[in-house]
Amino acid sequence: MMVRTAEHDTATLTDRPTVRFWGVRGSIAAPGPRTVRYGGNTSCVEVLCGSATILFDAGTGLRALGEALAARGPVDLDLFFSHTHYDHICGLPFFAPAFDRRNRLRFWAGHLPEGGSLRAVVEGMMAAPFYPIAIDRFEADCRFTEFACGAVLEPRPGVRLRTVRLNHPNTAVGYRLEHGGRSLCYITDTEHRADGHDPALLELVRGADLMIYDSTYTDEEYPPRAGWGHSTWQECLRLADAAGVARAVLFHHEPSRADEALDAIADAADRARPGTLVAREGMELRF
Repeated sequence: MMVRTAEHDTATLTDRPTVRFWGVRGSIAAPGPRTVRYGGNTSCVEVLCGSATILFDAGTGLRALGEALAARGPVDLDLFFSHTHYDHICGLPFFAPAFDRRNRLRFWAGHLPEGGSLRAVVEGMMAAPFYPIAIDRFEADCRFTEFACGAVLEPRPGVRLRTVRLNHPNTAVGYRLEHGGRSLCYITDTEHRADGHDPALLELVRGADLMIYDSTYTDEEYPPRAGWGHSTWQECLRLADAAGVARAVLFHHEPSRADEALDAIADAADRARPGTLVAREGMELRF
């Protein structure tokens, strides 16, 4: 699949970045017979931009991605965290490329309070009594970078990321990745505002080719969960319409949401905004 818009007709298939979904579930992994088709792993997305490999979040989906990357040979990549709640970082201790000295891994976070340390967060997760293998067992060249939310990042030549603060407990970061005239927005773990769209978020996603958005709840489910830091699939479509997004992808599925329920949401979303997709593990898109 690919996003097609008139202004991009000159781009060839090989020019276009690729996104692949390795974990699409929110809050906690949910394996089992009810989640086979869409997947039960938590947030992990891979984007290939020319020779650059960009990852978003390190949920349980990161383990399988790590195995795939290890099979390709030496790895050089950048991993951007939306935030460091456990479901978005718990795959990191099982990430095979971190244990290979041939690899270069750069980890980025922009949600931590001033003076906060991403390395310290990972060290704490991988310390007793929570985990038996310490971070110093990582043999790859691992670099941890904190940035101020709102910064514009250029981790690799030709790859640019704009950032915005999201509405989530302890805060989170939304990203707009731009490469070769194409754009992808990764917006997860955010709660929409009752008084209209967040102007900063609206501007970030404006005109994007692809927007991956936190669609944990339905509008009907949301009211008693207000304040939990998540949004709805209907709000995803409203934001996409307001910002002129070419294609929206519903993401961060509620852990108890079974395949059949996601099928129903997929049908309703496509009727409401044709071309809308529901993220599933293994799904690959060119944008």
